[in-house]
This record gives sequence, structure tokens and C-alpha cells, in this order.
Amino acid sequence: MSNNTIRLLQSFLEKDPNDSFTRFALAMEFSKIGDFDTSEQLYKELVRHDPAYVGTYYHLGMLLAGASRIDEAREILTNGLKVAQNVNDNHAASELRQAIDELDF
Repeated sequence: MSNNTIRLLQSFLEKDPNDSFTRFALAMEFSKIGDFDTSEQLYKELVRHDPAYVGTYYHLGMLLAGASRIDEAREILTNGLKVAQNVNDNHAASELRQAIDELDF
């Protein structure tokens, strides 16, 4: 199922390379199949092209933490927390704060 989903999302992204939701969904799909390098690349592209897409920071941070890249994860999560606070997304801010706390535990 994931490979079909990946192909479909890639075709959507080719039609609209600025579609943040599609890029995010594609990163999630690559993560599901264990292609963490591609997932990381897509998340980082999303952070560059749409820094206000708050959900990216949590998922990229967790991906980096899972690869034992704790300092990078903390930096991404902290940046995401600032973005979430700036756009008044209290739910995302709470999740990001909790993820940062868990890294420091």
C-alpha cells in the first residue's frame, strides 16, 4: 500500500511542488517504510519552504532523536516550539515542549 501511496503523493508533488501537505504526507510515508534519509530530506525541505508548517518540526525532531542525533533533534524541536508559539498553536507547542523535555530526561 505504501508504495502506491508514495507514487500518488509524488505525482501530486510534481504537479504542485509548493504543496506543504503533500510534502509532509510523503515524508511520513517514507518514514513508514523505513527510508529515513528520504523522509528527513523531505521534512527539511518543508522547513525551508514553509517554516510555519508546525507539524514538521515534531516529526523531524522525532526522526532525528530516533537516529540518536539528540542535539539536532533538540534544535529542530526548539525551533518548532518558537514557530508554534508565534502562530498561537498551543496544542503543537505543548507537544513540542513535551518532546524537548523527554529528550532532556
